[in-house]
Amino acid sequence: MFFNQRPVFAAISLIACCGVLHGQIPTPEPGLAVSPIIGVVDQTPAEFLDVLGKAAKARWRLLFRPPPPTPSTDRCRSALVLGSLIGESYLIWQAGDSQQYRNTNQEMVNYCRTLGLGEKIMPRLMAQGKMAEQEQWKDLQQEIAEGHQELQRLLREMQDEDLALLIDTGLWLRLLEVSSTLIADLPGTESRHLCIGSTTTLQLMRDRFDRISEKKRQGPLLQLVQAALFETQTVWLTKPNELPTAEAVLKTRQRFADMMQVLWEKEK
Repeated sequence: MFFNQRPVFAAISLIACCGVLHGQIPTPEPGLAVSPIIGVVDQTPAEFLDVLGKAAKARWRLLFRPPPPTPSTDRCRSALVLGSLIGESYLIWQAGDSQQYRNTNQEMVNYCRTLGLGEKIMPRLMAQGKMAEQEQWKDLQQEIAEGHQELQRLLREMQDEDLALLIDTGLWLRLLEVSSTLIADLPGTESRHLCIGSTTTLQLMRDRFDRISEKKRQGPLLQLVQAALFETQTVWLTKPNELPTAEAVLKTRQRFADMMQVLWEKEK
């Protein structure tokens, strides 16, 4: 679906060949340089999937994830899964699948309840489900984004900045799993830069993750997330003047698929 696209992102294909949009770009890790081939800024989840879908002629329904496990008492894990479900909702919106959207919407309700957000966010989630049922897709796109923002606001009001950051992290973990899966199956090199959206996307994910409290970052699950982000960033930023390789794409697909599988596993 292609509603309400901003002009800046509609030009992504030209940017991929000619350079980087002017804007505030996060500083990469020492020794890593931002590639002019894959540097793009200012992308939203909906815009990212729009461009990805055009490049890959995506069959979105084939990428749907099965339902997640029962919400964990580990709040960090539940926040990551909730973020992934928000990413899933953007994917389902692209497919225009009202039943699948409502199923995922119910899973989001369950995870919001686990995080203590159920009563406050329930009216919004119910409204989203109704929009999907009535196929009000144009309005639903904006509603998904605003619902995500409201979740962030509610968590910060609860003095839980870490969970707000983890929801964002989970969202982009899921989107990059989708993008790397699609791009790995495409022939040629012209669309490989879309595997990660942009080097800026990776750096923003790292910056966001680094703002999580050190105590939480030392947990086993978040150590896996940190390793996945660092290793992916290293693969894509250490050779800035070269086109992305097939190996880089395949490594990225495997890394994000493995990470999402960990999140979807039932706790032992």
